[in-house]
Amino acid sequence: MAQKNIANWGNYPVIESNERSFSFDDQLEHLVEESDHFIPRGNGRCYGDASLAEETISTLKYDKVLSFDTVNGILECQSGLTLDKILEIIVPKGWFLPVTPGTKFITVGGAVGSDVHGKNHHVDGSFSSHIMEMQLILADSSTIICSPEKNADLFEATCGGMGLTGLVTRVKFRLKKIETSYIKQKQIKAESLDDIIRLFEEYKDYTYSVAWIDCLKKGKHFGRSILILGEHAKVEDLPEKLKSDPLKLPKKIKLNFPFNLPSFALNQFTVKAFNFLFYGKNFKKEIDNVVSYEPFFYPLDVMHNWNRMYGKRGFVQYQFVLPLNSKQGLIEIVKKINERNMGSFLTVLKVFGQQESIISFPKEGYTLALDFPVRKGLFEFLDELDQVVLQYGGRLYMSKDARMKPEVLKAGYPELDTFRQIVNKYNPTNKIRSVQSKRLGLTA
Repeated sequence: MAQKNIANWGNYPVIESNERSFSFDDQLEHLVEESDHFIPRGNGRCYGDASLAEETISTLKYDKVLSFDTVNGILECQSGLTLDKILEIIVPKGWFLPVTPGTKFITVGGAVGSDVHGKNHHVDGSFSSHIMEMQLILADSSTIICSPEKNADLFEATCGGMGLTGLVTRVKFRLKKIETSYIKQKQIKAESLDDIIRLFEEYKDYTYSVAWIDCLKKGKHFGRSILILGEHAKVEDLPEKLKSDPLKLPKKIKLNFPFNLPSFALNQFTVKAFNFLFYGKNFKKEIDNVVSYEPFFYPLDVMHNWNRMYGKRGFVQYQFVLPLNSKQGLIEIVKKINERNMGSFLTVLKVFGQQESIISFPKEGYTLALDFPVRKGLFEFLDELDQVVLQYGGRLYMSKDARMKPEVLKAGYPELDTFRQIVNKYNPTNKIRSVQSKRLGLTA
């Protein structure tokens, strides 16, 4: 047992925790039996306090591939395996992750607990859509298997349930067939927020789509953006020099953000300067090229510890979804950010397809994610944004949350009482609990 200060990717909040790890099933059973309470913890890449507790059980040493059907594209692995390791195994065999978030440094267990989504939700759904079955160890140290058909209530409450139903130990899921490790990418400049929403609709048949938004630009170019679209490239799409090794893995680039920036370094002027340069880097209205999957899916992973740029106080990521018919709500929120000069370096807009589930975040609509350095007045400002989100029928993502109030969660998730009932069924004494679950009233 090692007592230390831990935080997730936003470096807020920081708590003291006794963190324990395991490599084998019997070790895990013993840890669960002897724990007064705990929360499962993977690589700590969620942003808020979902995997923080006074006692945590780390899955990082439980990281083996159990089987890989290279013909049908089915992988089974232990929950501590990270996506970057999976990609190194499956891409050379002509397979890819069915869904991936913006970092490859999350564990499979974390992908389940957050029910991660990617740039292709409107086509392929979230990660849970591709899970065939998984195994959990419950609060009483018993083992149970669940799937969309078997123990379906446990399956649905575990996908997006922030680890409160049990510790996921093994996951079997389907992969996506690919011919190459490259992406046919299209980038299109949008002159305003109205323009980018129009472009999303125009290019809705693309498998992958995401937009970067300049949330500090005022006037007629308010909300100017760059839409980034992609498809897995076929061999015939590659330039001749790449065709000899179409499934080649990208080179590993080891860059590191060496220290925490001082808090004054991030302000409206530096954000405006960054936005100007980022928007201006595309000299043409439209650019088509072929790129490796790494810069397309994981542009920030090239810089290890990039979270340090937000300083010692850390940052919170604020992500919400609004229904498709709530464009005015999106405009109001971006205007509030604009008026308060609370702009974010990383303001990312995506579109979700239909998804009906108990506790998973995605539902049909537009989702916007923003990073805000922790500073005086921030949480009060985000409370204001919460009310706009709820007014337009939206909700917040628990995996990114560090400060939401319980009533905001309840208003955004109509099946929350059903989720609580399932958690109480499989975790009746609230032995599995986190800082977040207590703050939101999900566990006592």
